Amino acid sequence: MVRRFCLGLSLSALLFLVHSPAQAVDGFTTGRPDLKQAGALAFAPDGVLLVGDTLGAAVFAIETGDRGPADNTGGEIQIAGINKRIAALVGAAPDDILINDMAVNPSSGNIYLSVSIGRGPEAAPAIFRIDASGQLSDLPLDNVRYAKTAFEDAPEFQPGRRNPRLSTITDIQFTDGRVIVAGLSNEEFASKLRVLDYPFNGQQVATSIEVFHGAHGRLETHSPVRTFITYENTVLAAYTCTPLVTIPVEDLDGDKVRGKTVAELGNRNNPLDMIIYRKGDQDYLLLTNSARGVMKMPLSKQQLDSVAPITEHVPGGGTAGLAYETLQDLQNVVQLDKLDDSRAVLLVAADGAVDLKTIPLP
Repeated sequence: MVRRFCLGLSLSALLFLVHSPAQAVDGFTTGRPDLKQAGALAFAPDGVLLVGDTLGAAVFAIETGDRGPADNTGGEIQIAGINKRIAALVGAAPDDILINDMAVNPSSGNIYLSVSIGRGPEAAPAIFRIDASGQLSDLPLDNVRYAKTAFEDAPEFQPGRRNPRLSTITDIQFTDGRVIVAGLSNEEFASKLRVLDYPFNGQQVATSIEVFHGAHGRLETHSPVRTFITYENTVLAAYTCTPLVTIPVEDLDGDKVRGKTVAELGNRNNPLDMIIYRKGDQDYLLLTNSARGVMKMPLSKQQLDSVAPITEHVPGGGTAGLAYETLQDLQNVVQLDKLDDSRAVLLVAADGAVDLKTIPLP
């Protein structure tokens, strides 16, 4: 049962009221976004926050006004039990707080969290931010400039353990002036990567993605990308159980595409989040997982192009393809993002608490 909250302060991130929008200019409207859920996050230029609403089958672009400059003090941010801090701020029980995603605004270095307050379809969406001093606040949404683009082919709601509607939007990235969205459609080849023009103008191209799943030993078209990032004009995508796949961005043209499986990272595992960073003269992928810890993998375009694709069954939950190491000192990491060129920010969940912390890039 979702609680009604009595607040002593105005918490405009809770969308209990709907304001009529003003006339749109350049694709943006002034008013209150009609978010049904605040899920996957990413940033477009000038502090514009991209929010995936998987229940509403839409992506919102919200002007935060947070354009920087970044605070480059390099200090640590350590917030124990940030889920409990959010609960106290909104007058909810900690069990009613679900943090869905985290993204760093590269313009300012401020950290943003998408949150569901309550449980089930009636949970209230909210967005919070943390500044360089560790100060937590809600993002006001009462009267903001925003744009919205919706998907007409989202899966229908279905009861059961794996409701496909909950995977309409699994991840978002802004790259080279466009927005790439991973998730599912209601079509036969359900797994999609959608490319949206930005600013939003209604133009979107949805490409069906087929991959060879090493742990399952077969081609698949219904499993969504769980998390992805772009690197050297290539989408690097991770799937459940856990193939790592490359797809050239230029191939996302609306036709069906078969990705190249470059690694099999082990079954019974769900990839949660990934970043790419440079240290010295080497690029690295950092991938956090539900059951297989945080993996660190050296990357290069030449390496991705030259590695042989996995096209045969990988038995026994084994691994194959690109090599990686598991970072044993990083445990229970559920979200991560690059804070700056030398630091990462993590969400670490254990014993009912979610801690936010910064670490040096490993």
